[in-house]
Amino acid sequence: MAKPVCLVTGVGPGTGLAVARRFAAGGYAVAMVARSAETLARFAEAVPGTYAVPADVTDPGAVTAAVARVRSDLGAPSVLVHNAGNAVFGSVLEVQEADFERAWRVNTYALFLLARAVVPDMVAAGRGTILVTGATASRRGGAGFAAFASAKAAQRVLAESMARSLGPRGVHVAYVVVDGVIDVPATRAFFADKPDDFFLRPDAIADTFFHLAGQDRSAWSFEVDVRPFGEKW
Repeated sequence: MAKPVCLVTGVGPGTGLAVARRFAAGGYAVAMVARSAETLARFAEAVPGTYAVPADVTDPGAVTAAVARVRSDLGAPSVLVHNAGNAVFGSVLEVQEADFERAWRVNTYALFLLARAVVPDMVAAGRGTILVTGATASRRGGAGFAAFASAKAAQRVLAESMARSLGPRGVHVAYVVVDGVIDVPATRAFFADKPDDFFLRPDAIADTFFHLAGQDRSAWSFEVDVRPFGEKW
């Protein structure tokens, strides 16, 4: 029997790779999508059950081609995890026009493109799951978050619209609000004085994604928060 297929975007050394690793361990064939073919090849070699699919998720043609390749090589994705993000910070007077647009394209437009590519197969099957890596910025616009917060807010509302329209058709859409600093080498270096408890562990975040993908449809979640136990909120 063929393995179910999970497609994960934005696969880097943090949450993306942890999600790919968790779903592979859970019995999925995992298609990892990111722009760097070299990085993905290293990940695929290190994690059994994962496959490299280089693509720019803001490019409609690239998304169509990537999903078609996954469908042909592995099967139609039953789970989509849109983890690709764009962390551009600054006030409305500091953020450049191109950076503002790029934040929206990676976070929101890409979700739109990916959904259009995978949803028809999910609806035809009568089941499927779409999970989105969100942020606290989706709920509030901090002074230095003009690009990031507006992009994440748009992403969250798009996910909610999808949940409302696709849920009755058997497709579960959920938004995971990540509230805190994720434990990756770059953040460890930037917050060098912080203790381990300050950070969210990528593997722990991935466990939440895997749980959401297995929820019974009688008790689906839409929005789930993950944060370190000491985070102020």
